[in-house]
Amino acid sequence: MAYKLTKEKIIKEVVKSGKKPVYFINTYCKIPHPGKGLIPFNTYDFQNDLVEELALHRFMIILKARQLGISTITAAYVTWLVLFHRDKNVLIVATKLNTAANLVKKVKTILKNLPEWLKIADLTIDNKNSIELSNGSQVKASSTSGDAGRSEALSLLVIDEAAHIENLQDLWTGLYPTISTGGRCIAISTPNGVGDWFHETYVGAEAGENEFQPTKLLWDRHPDRDVEWFKTETKNMSQRQIAQEYECNFNTSGDTVIHSNDILRIKSTIKEPIYRVGFDRNIWIWEEPKDENTYLISSDVARGDGKDSSAFHVIKLETMEIVCEYKGKPTPDVFADILNTTGVQYNAAMIVVENNSVGFHVLEKIKERDYPNLYHSRKGSHEYVEQYQAEGNSSIVPGFTTSMKTRPLIVAKFEEFIRNKVLTIYSKRLANELDTFIWKNGRPEAQRGYNDDLIMSMAIGCWVRDTAIVENQKDIEYKKAFLGAIMTSNTQLDTRVPGMHKRSTQEKMFDEQKKMKEFSWIIKG
Repeated sequence: MAYKLTKEKIIKEVVKSGKKPVYFINTYCKIPHPGKGLIPFNTYDFQNDLVEELALHRFMIILKARQLGISTITAAYVTWLVLFHRDKNVLIVATKLNTAANLVKKVKTILKNLPEWLKIADLTIDNKNSIELSNGSQVKASSTSGDAGRSEALSLLVIDEAAHIENLQDLWTGLYPTISTGGRCIAISTPNGVGDWFHETYVGAEAGENEFQPTKLLWDRHPDRDVEWFKTETKNMSQRQIAQEYECNFNTSGDTVIHSNDILRIKSTIKEPIYRVGFDRNIWIWEEPKDENTYLISSDVARGDGKDSSAFHVIKLETMEIVCEYKGKPTPDVFADILNTTGVQYNAAMIVVENNSVGFHVLEKIKERDYPNLYHSRKGSHEYVEQYQAEGNSSIVPGFTTSMKTRPLIVAKFEEFIRNKVLTIYSKRLANELDTFIWKNGRPEAQRGYNDDLIMSMAIGCWVRDTAIVENQKDIEYKKAFLGAIMTSNTQLDTRVPGMHKRSTQEKMFDEQKKMKEFSWIIKG
């Protein structure tokens, strides 16, 4: 094209390209195609709209489906920025250094394949992870280490696949000062669950709570894609994968411990408590105690570092409904009082307290109040033991021990109860914790910056209900049946009086009572 242009035309084209990035990209940029080699970058309307927004807004956050060419259009925009502006410093951060370096490579490819007369700045440094132009502008890829970009003043920060960068909140804390004096930021990603920096920033942008301009690009924004294409692409994908890769759905995209469909179902049952009571109004009550019902109270005690909260649930065992819940930060003494009072109100419910360091203090305070129904377990085996057996027995401790051994068991029981629709949950506080309770390196735990106090409280309750209560009840019924068999086998014929084949009913009842008393140790264990 250069040999056909006059000097005046070249100047016009340079000026026009410098003023209009969409024109520059569509007219002069070339990109590599996996099947066709180097081709002109003929953008789609939605890509042109995005370029206009990138030029217009200082902070952009883009929630996108995959395979829309957003990284490539971003590379073209970066090329325009550094070519037509002096001393621009661009940093690209991604999940891996190679991913960030790949975006730098795209910039390099576009620059090298421009018409010679449009190369108004030359490449002076050309490395795998960085380039520098003769006009002082530079583009550099960086790892996601804590010191990424800290010593530089940035003109533009590009965060690629932001939702998938671990500890981005900490990274952002270090990077923001580098753009605070006029620098810009483009954050791009498919979703990866809720609670991370990308999710919170995007939601905040939609609510107008921060400076970012939100843009959502679903799979169908691409003009060559229709329903049939979507069905073909997703037929071998899970719902979580589809939500993450194509539907821009935060809630169903993360690798949560509880399945996203179950979380959505639980959220549909949420309702406001009928009472909010207590000194901090954090005791939420959905149903007052009823004489005919049996209740269980399970609790998780804060460790005292200020980050966690103490929590408990009151479970109606007949229906497995959570009828009362607490989450707050009282002192151990006050928490013991709340548990004791709530237990008494709910028909002397069995109280289960996690016996960590602070939990033991809570347990001691409850015992001082002579509470009659406190959960005890055997050391080592974690087997439930009734309260009267614990007196004077050093191998039995009050409360439930959450350990490396028991934690995965109680979480698995909690997940099982939810999956099988055993539990009825009304609490939005508990439902919100489910959103950020994820698998991390094979371990179920709260996402960084969040907590799982209510989840662990409820998980303990599910475990105790299935072991201490259900299994113990089965054991009692078995022992009663065994005792009944002993009594039956001891029935004797009375041959002293002609015509009398058995003793009188009154004598038999007296004998059964005697036997029951004699063998009561069988039932009590």
